[in-house]
Amino acid sequence: MGHVAEHVAIELQSLAGARVTRGKTRSVAGRPGVYNIMYTYEHEDVGILAGRFALELVNLLLPPALQGIENLAEVTAQAGLDSIEDLTTAVDRLRAMQARQSYGPTTASLIHEATRRNIPVTRLDRHSLVQLGQGRNQRRIRGSITEFTSYLAVEAAGDKDLTKALLAAAGVPVPVGAVVSDAQQAIEAAERVGYPVVVKPLDGNHGRGVNMNLASAGKVRWGFEQAARHSSDVIVEQQFEGRDYRILVVAGEVVAAAERVPAHVIGDGHSTVAALIEQTNKDPRRGDGHENAMTRIAVDDHVIDMLARAGLQVESVPGAGHRVQLRATANLSTGGTAIDMTDNIHPDNALFAQRAATTLGLDVAGIDFIAPDISRSVRETGGGVVEVNASPGLRMHLHPSHGRPRNVARPILDSLFPGGSNGRIPIFAITGTNGKSTTGRMLECVLRAAGYRVGLTNTTGIYFGGEKVASADASGPKSARMVLRDSTVDVAVLETARGGILREGLGFDVCDIGAVLNVSADHLGTKGIETLDQLAAVKSVVVEAVRRGGFSILNADDKLTADMARDAGGQVVYFSMHAAPGWPHFLRDHISDGGRAVTCEPNGQILVHDDGDAMVVMRASEIPATLGGLVDFNIQNALAAIAMAYVHGVPKSIIKQGLGGFTSSFEQNPGRLNVIDTNRCRVIMDYAHNPAGLAALGKLLDKMRADYPRTIGMISMAGDRRDSDMRAMGELAAKLFDELVFWEDEDLRGRERGSVAALLAQGALLSGPGGRIRQVLDECEAVETCLKMARRGDLVVVTATNVDRVWACLGKWIKPSGRRAAPLEHTSAAAST
Repeated sequence: MGHVAEHVAIELQSLAGARVTRGKTRSVAGRPGVYNIMYTYEHEDVGILAGRFALELVNLLLPPALQGIENLAEVTAQAGLDSIEDLTTAVDRLRAMQARQSYGPTTASLIHEATRRNIPVTRLDRHSLVQLGQGRNQRRIRGSITEFTSYLAVEAAGDKDLTKALLAAAGVPVPVGAVVSDAQQAIEAAERVGYPVVVKPLDGNHGRGVNMNLASAGKVRWGFEQAARHSSDVIVEQQFEGRDYRILVVAGEVVAAAERVPAHVIGDGHSTVAALIEQTNKDPRRGDGHENAMTRIAVDDHVIDMLARAGLQVESVPGAGHRVQLRATANLSTGGTAIDMTDNIHPDNALFAQRAATTLGLDVAGIDFIAPDISRSVRETGGGVVEVNASPGLRMHLHPSHGRPRNVARPILDSLFPGGSNGRIPIFAITGTNGKSTTGRMLECVLRAAGYRVGLTNTTGIYFGGEKVASADASGPKSARMVLRDSTVDVAVLETARGGILREGLGFDVCDIGAVLNVSADHLGTKGIETLDQLAAVKSVVVEAVRRGGFSILNADDKLTADMARDAGGQVVYFSMHAAPGWPHFLRDHISDGGRAVTCEPNGQILVHDDGDAMVVMRASEIPATLGGLVDFNIQNALAAIAMAYVHGVPKSIIKQGLGGFTSSFEQNPGRLNVIDTNRCRVIMDYAHNPAGLAALGKLLDKMRADYPRTIGMISMAGDRRDSDMRAMGELAAKLFDELVFWEDEDLRGRERGSVAALLAQGALLSGPGGRIRQVLDECEAVETCLKMARRGDLVVVTATNVDRVWACLGKWIKPSGRRAAPLEHTSAAAST
């Protein structure tokens, strides 16, 4: 039934005018009759409403006893329908919503051309404000207005009198005229200019209020009244004789020209004007407003007046072949048609159009040009420029009624993205069970040393150029999109967590470099992910999204991760903590075949293997975050960061410089192996939010244990983990620490207060006596409890979720001198390692 609903939702959108075809439905494991349904949409609101209607329609196919969708009446009411059985009304509702949210022909053509060039497209509002490209390389458009369009130029083009003055000063032929503010002034100006005249609003558009061929004082008075509806000031000007042309100028070059024909009908000898208009409007190319290639003809006062001038009414029956003009102006927005004349324009006329656009300073301009014949110079025939339009519509060139269509979106995109650029910035996407945040920060440090302005997301926030702009768990698609929208960012380093992928996919279509660090048991039992293989399939999405020509960075020491090479995009690059004797066969073959890899030798040297060469980058001990080579998991994180930086082309010297300045301080890597000293004990604050992370931390503790009389652990786990995972976490913690304090996050993710700590304690009891186990639910109270328990020389390990809050709590216990802890590599344990 889910599969049926999927296809009904797609078909409903298709009926509404959306071009969508794809969907996918999968049953949810262990929940018969429950489905995950996905289908494409052009506009999210339309897609959601189509889904509601689809569910209701499918439900109505069932016998009443089996109709299982709850709150159908409420859903129907939200959709604004009395009954879903009224399918026509449902489709009309979807069609109206689709029309409201669809791009107009101009914007749609630019988006189509951008998509063809592989330029990312992001809609920034519900109208036509669109971002093309990403980060620093982005460009924004609204219709044919681009971010290169000068505000001063738009203002000048909107003032028709100023436009004429500027053009006349530049030697462009323009009609003589005057600006008036009342009907009597309009008549006096017409008599000075000489009849017939054109009367139009000073700052109008789309031909509204424009009337031509006014040959008497009465007609001028009427024309003034029409124009005054759209502007307090009105222009009365000389009427150039000839045909109405629109010349499109982009970046100073004429790219298209069209003859515009005013709205009209041709008599057949038996149909009324009204019937002829109705028949004309049935042309499928015509629509309301700007939604289609042409616009339907509306009968209004202007049409009625035009008919009256010809001695006709809407009920009149014109003779066969008789042409009845309905509008004075030839705008497509009032029902006019267009004939392509690009190949016929005379060089002189093209020159005047170019000068008109450049004189005003418009990068994209629609030049309204009147001439008896555009193929002859107006120097000989008379005529010239009557108006310059900012944000010109493109549809008359894209879809002329007659003649060759012109892809005028192409030169506009050429001007925005010269040299074939696709407007993208490098995207580094990092996923894995553990180490994502630290690896991302290491990479950011290297890229900043290389001179890039980095947009970084991770579980603690969003950063631009090293400055935090938002504090949040920012490891999902929403945060990724925020980075890619920022116009100051050179490269994006995106922590890409499982939850965001399952919720709404990636925040990008492709990435340049994708990395999977590891896969271990975490988050199992949520969102239909029950096994490690399924979890690996989710994380594999990141490297499957690597573009052709990009790089997939994989952990050769983790089988589930290494196996992703089969489906990974781009070139595969491995990293490994092992030297040559310990390499698995696939890594040995990969390196011997000239493939790239980053490995760590027993002496701590980090090597880059490339095309058969092995090059030393640095020693692991030279990376402060490894605490002198003591912290294996940070060495591994560094290998991944080095691999990503190297394939991006960062020199080895810059990689060494960047990682050589990366520490485990709270300022550089908050909540990840941060060390401070109190009057009595040393404190390590770390994340370690799952058994794999805690086990990795345990290996470090084993190296340090001889230096501390006791270890105290403050441990918790997210509430959406399985009971068995929590017990396993508690059991592991009991093996690592002499004293335990279990606490709970404020967000229990559906569990009752106290249940998480209780399950952790149950697991801990399997490994030791209950007397050394405490349950203190509040995070900061748990910190206080641990520090009060500590004796001189003890080591306290605090695993934190709200790292800023916990760091503030720890700050109260720092030595009066305010000194931070000495580096851990100075301990005897490190010296003997």
